[in-house]
Amino acid sequence: MDVKRKQRTAIIVGAGVGGVATAARLAKAGFQVTVVEKNSFTGGRCSLIHRDGYRFDQGPSLLLLPRLFHEAFEDLGTTLEAEGVNLLKCDPNYQLWFGDGASFELSTDTSRMKAEVEKWEGTDGFERYLGFLQESHVHYEASIIHVLQKNFTSFWSMLRPGFLTYLRALHPFESIYSRAARYFYTERLRRVFTFGSMYMGMSPFDAPGTYSLLQYTELAEGIWYPVGGFHKVVEALVGIGERYGVNYRLSTPVSSVTISEDSREATGVTLKSGEHLAADVVIINADLVYAYNNLLPPSDRATSLSKRASSCSSISFYWAMDRIIPELKTHNIFLADAYRESFDDIFQRQLMPEQPSFYVNVPSRVDPSAAPAGKDAIVVLVPVGHLLDEAEGQGLKMESAQDWKAMIHKARETVLTTVEERTGARGLRGSIISEDINTPLSWRERFNLDKGAILGISHSFFNVLSFRPSTKHPDLQRCYFVGASTHPGTGVPICLAGSRLTSEQILEAYDMKKPWSTGVEKRTLQGKTDIDHIESRPLLSRLHVALIFLFLIIVASMYRLDLLSPVGLGSI
Repeated sequence: MDVKRKQRTAIIVGAGVGGVATAARLAKAGFQVTVVEKNSFTGGRCSLIHRDGYRFDQGPSLLLLPRLFHEAFEDLGTTLEAEGVNLLKCDPNYQLWFGDGASFELSTDTSRMKAEVEKWEGTDGFERYLGFLQESHVHYEASIIHVLQKNFTSFWSMLRPGFLTYLRALHPFESIYSRAARYFYTERLRRVFTFGSMYMGMSPFDAPGTYSLLQYTELAEGIWYPVGGFHKVVEALVGIGERYGVNYRLSTPVSSVTISEDSREATGVTLKSGEHLAADVVIINADLVYAYNNLLPPSDRATSLSKRASSCSSISFYWAMDRIIPELKTHNIFLADAYRESFDDIFQRQLMPEQPSFYVNVPSRVDPSAAPAGKDAIVVLVPVGHLLDEAEGQGLKMESAQDWKAMIHKARETVLTTVEERTGARGLRGSIISEDINTPLSWRERFNLDKGAILGISHSFFNVLSFRPSTKHPDLQRCYFVGASTHPGTGVPICLAGSRLTSEQILEAYDMKKPWSTGVEKRTLQGKTDIDHIESRPLLSRLHVALIFLFLIIVASMYRLDLLSPVGLGSI
């Protein structure tokens, strides 16, 4: 008589990108999944602000590494397009604005990049640019195969032969800036090709050289934007999960993860309402440092995590404009004249720089539905230090509401003045109809982000790979993590990759089949014919064979002379 296996249950704490993707994966694999979320919306930082016909992306506003998005949806038996997620290509990628009045346009168009690079570094500069792309291509491909598609469950994971083979080529012990300086000889272009480390919440002078993969994906694959806002990706993942039976409980904060009597296993969660939800496995998608210190039992590990270096925070403005601002592109970067000093203020002294570098996004430029006709929606992100860390004695410490108002006012005025001076736009202040703001305080309060750090734990070398908090709790069975501060790291596409790693780890623990193929299998070309066969290159070219043959003739001749010399024939 067949005995039907009891359906496994899972509770996921937090409906961020990693949480909703993991929910859909586990549900497809056969789990009964419940997601509990403190806010009334899904997506966490990857959510939207709506106001009077304007739409703003609260967090991420550009879609990078599209390959990881497509793979995630394919794993779930569907596609982005089938789920109603339509991607628009942003062209150009960015407009970079400098204090001397010059600008630089970054694009996937090779001919335009050739002209831009040669403008500042001549024809040799473009050749070096291609060399930079070649190096960052290696960083990109090796990182996807050996880092993003592999879990690092212990220190020994870093000793995998495949990973060690590429370790040197990934340049993890050199900074992005030092690697770029090998290819670009002007300070201007070194800045152009290193500012992207801000995506990881790091200074280009500290971020490992590996992260030039971000510049590569922008230049080789482009920057994309989902019609209707970035949250469309989250909506699609939620919808897929619900089709597989995932139950979403919004506005449902968790007070703690419940532990077995022997303190060895997670058994479920207790809600702030007092309700207890039991499950076979608990996956935490809340901020990891917050979870260890507020949801899990007190431990030395929780204290240690609180002392780890964090990423930066931001003051973000969301402006509804009464007109179109034609001087601005979809994505605009304004770089500080004191480039290194501004990053040091943020990442070493945890302050707001006197003259910050900042990012301005105009979603209505690529997707008109983001604003009423004839008007613009504008998002501004000003990176600043995180909130005060008592242990470090560094960070933003505002004694009163007036101090916060003063800092916000300074950030707003700096942005408006800089944009007008560099682009020639006029009357920006008078064109702002309404304004929403996020600060380090609101990031912490709304999303439980430790110290208001918007990108989680730092991504320095000793905070990644096996050094990064594991996807499984080291002491508690049946307790797992997914999200920015666990492996493989921060960012929407990276968290999507992380959802796969965490899901597979859980399925392996329960001896359950993974209902998706491996990355290698998926990348196999479909419908190949004979002319698509990739021939292996001969070990030796014809030139090599000829040179070896000539060398052998010379050696044979010398050997013959040596044999003849003793009988007096060597001089004939």
